[in-house]
Amino acid sequence: MAGLAPRVHYLAGFSCPAGGLTAGGPRVLHLGAEVFLAAGRELVYVYDREARRLTAVYRFPAQVWHLEALARRRALLVLCARRGIYCLSLDQARRSVSQSDGDDEDSEAASPVTPVDPDTCVLPDATLCAFTVLGDLLIALAQGPAQWKVQLFECPSPGSDPGPRGQIGEVELSTHTPPAGSPGKSQAPCFRPVLCCVSLPSSRARHSPPQGPRAFTLEGPLFGLLFGADAALLESPVILCGLPDGQLCSVVLKTLVTSRSAPGDPKALVRILHHLEEPVTFIGALRTEPSAEGPEDADLDCLVALGHHGRTLAIKASWDEAGSLVPELREYCLPGPVLCAACSGDSHVYHSTPSGLCVVDLARGGPPEDPVQSDGPGGLPPLLCPTSLGVCSVVTLSVSSRSPAGGTELLALSAKGRLMTCCLDLSREPARPTRVTAADTGRKIKDLLCGIGTVSERVSSLKKAVDQRNRALTCLNEAMNVSCALLASREGARPVSCTTTTAWSRRELQDVLTATCLLENSSGFRLDRGWALCVQVLPGSHASDSGSAVTYTVPVDPLGPGDRREVTLLLGPGADGALDLPVTVSCALFLSLREVVGGALAPTDPFKDPSLDGCPPDVLPEQGGICLPLSEHTVDMLQGLRFPGLAAPPVQAPAPCHPPDDPVGTFLETCWRPGSEPVRPESLRAKYLPPSVAAIRASAELLRAALGDSYSGVSLCCATLQWLLAQNAAVDAVRAQALTSVQAVAPDGTEIRLIVHEVAVADLCPAGPVQAVEIQVESSSLANMCRAHHAVVGRMQRMVVEQAARGSSPPDLRVQYLHQIQANHETLLREVQALRDRLCTEDEASSQATAERLLQVYQQLRSPRLLLL
Repeated sequence: MAGLAPRVHYLAGFSCPAGGLTAGGPRVLHLGAEVFLAAGRELVYVYDREARRLTAVYRFPAQVWHLEALARRRALLVLCARRGIYCLSLDQARRSVSQSDGDDEDSEAASPVTPVDPDTCVLPDATLCAFTVLGDLLIALAQGPAQWKVQLFECPSPGSDPGPRGQIGEVELSTHTPPAGSPGKSQAPCFRPVLCCVSLPSSRARHSPPQGPRAFTLEGPLFGLLFGADAALLESPVILCGLPDGQLCSVVLKTLVTSRSAPGDPKALVRILHHLEEPVTFIGALRTEPSAEGPEDADLDCLVALGHHGRTLAIKASWDEAGSLVPELREYCLPGPVLCAACSGDSHVYHSTPSGLCVVDLARGGPPEDPVQSDGPGGLPPLLCPTSLGVCSVVTLSVSSRSPAGGTELLALSAKGRLMTCCLDLSREPARPTRVTAADTGRKIKDLLCGIGTVSERVSSLKKAVDQRNRALTCLNEAMNVSCALLASREGARPVSCTTTTAWSRRELQDVLTATCLLENSSGFRLDRGWALCVQVLPGSHASDSGSAVTYTVPVDPLGPGDRREVTLLLGPGADGALDLPVTVSCALFLSLREVVGGALAPTDPFKDPSLDGCPPDVLPEQGGICLPLSEHTVDMLQGLRFPGLAAPPVQAPAPCHPPDDPVGTFLETCWRPGSEPVRPESLRAKYLPPSVAAIRASAELLRAALGDSYSGVSLCCATLQWLLAQNAAVDAVRAQALTSVQAVAPDGTEIRLIVHEVAVADLCPAGPVQAVEIQVESSSLANMCRAHHAVVGRMQRMVVEQAARGSSPPDLRVQYLHQIQANHETLLREVQALRDRLCTEDEASSQATAERLLQVYQQLRSPRLLLL
């Protein structure tokens, strides 16, 4: 096998998506001097090899899956994803698109693109995945919800009426498993099936060319052994189907034609020849033995099928020891994955892998320098040894009809979108030394430079893929370290922390409450690409409704050791002027796996496994990642209070915001006479309605133990008030003046008063009165009073839990006194339920007294005589 190094000539360059083309989508075929090319997108290019320029560029409505050129009809059939089959005439006038030399890699940059008319869709069907043509018949393979279907139609012609064509026959193949998550719905397979037609030689058609672009003729003995006596007697072509699950099936064409008028058993129509146990990517036939009729007129004597991972099947007719004709079947294992393959009329099979373009010889079976002998005359070789041709980045391949004398010419498309020809001399005679001329030397130098270019392109793409994987592994290693550090430090200081503080500020002539989240990296790790700080704000009144939460995502990369990042969020008030407190602010670190490893799973390497094309969307969903909770902070009414009267003289306190103008308030303002008191609703409510009051008591001993030495030097009442307002920005002014009561302003402008004083609780302890501290909350607004009281109660509850964990024990109590308080409370609760039931049945006039009584009972419940110990 002399001259294994091919002569590579670049014809043209075509644009391709970022990262290059991938196997399984691009297609290239030829018809005379015309080359038809689909680069895996919506465009189909027509290139004239003689004129060395593009003659047409067509844009189809969807991605092109397959195309076939019909020489006799001068038509081009194109299968578009989820659309159907389109038919274009090749004799229509085409516009010249470029006069540049075909070696220009951007030869279609100035090409006018012709949109394809939707009326040219001659077979609309969203389930079609593959098709082929045999004479006047179109064979299509459709993907049903659970089965593959072979359908037979009349072959369309350019200009024929669009719409469903007359179906001649149909048969169901073996079942397939639908993709996960879509029961009953057909999706595009990751690997598309392969279709071809096999004919039996006959006296009428022995010297005639095949009647289809993917039709070939097998010799009689092998045809009968493979497809049975019925197909041989009928002299019927056979449809071969290679399925993504590895099955190699056959259907006799004439039985499929008659099955529509007299349907038979599908199991009798379909024969499973073999199972490769991996997706079938190529089916072809070749001649392994010399023929007396010559290589052009000889029938093919070997059927070949290649799987995606390199498993190869070869079937040939042979004789056993008894002299009987039997099928000889051999399986080989070639390097994979197989990106594309082709075979010529001789015994060679060409297949492209990520490492390069290779050739195997089924007549020799071994490398040219050390051939392996076959088992006997007419047998298949026991081993196939691929020989590299030194051509890289080939994603689609076809054998050209313009082969040079004594050699083979391949049309190939590289991953970078380059259309090229590879001329090979695979003759078995050793090359005789010839006299080297200057022209031969120049040609060899050009071939060497082309080989260097392809190898450099391959090395560049592999280096880029390795760099992507290294960056992804580095990020994942850092993510693992950060995750382990955070999960191991649930108690105490955390290596990555987030603290939340609140403050009032002035924005756009309005006072707003903001929350500042400070993210601090105290660890020795670096938060790099893909990390983000997620802050979720959930109003307290919608705690059970996660749909009312608002989530803010802020990228934090890069955040090295010791770095900080601040995020300020607006809490309110909203457009209606109200601020719904309490508000829960949850902070978490989120690492997006799609951003970190998505490029590594779907690299720019054009030789990646086509099965990974759909991997990132399935394995890595849009919101998939690692979430590490950091902190949860509740902003309650005590943090939202403002104290205009406590502001220092140099500082101008922000004016309290007021709710939107109320029509009743506007009317009362217009009725105000000069010299009289204001009659706004707030002043009327403060003058004529008593404020709502709620109280809670805690023993002085409990408070002293909880506050400790941090509040030494001040009275217990002052220390308690400072502790309640510790998370408010005005706590410094309260501490400076040693106050025991303060007048505050709620977010909606109403006043709230906090009073802390000491009381003595009698009748509770046999030893005598118990010293306690009472905290009162007063406000003319019942809602704001309840919110402030709820905030005080929450702080008291956390304090009691912390002290109980330290093992402190309460003093001796009078159980009868506690029972009496509990009985009183149960009585009030029963009265509340009765009053609420009465409100549902009474009219408007009588319900006013019921509502007033209900309010009184609620106020009694808000001020119990219980004491926190």
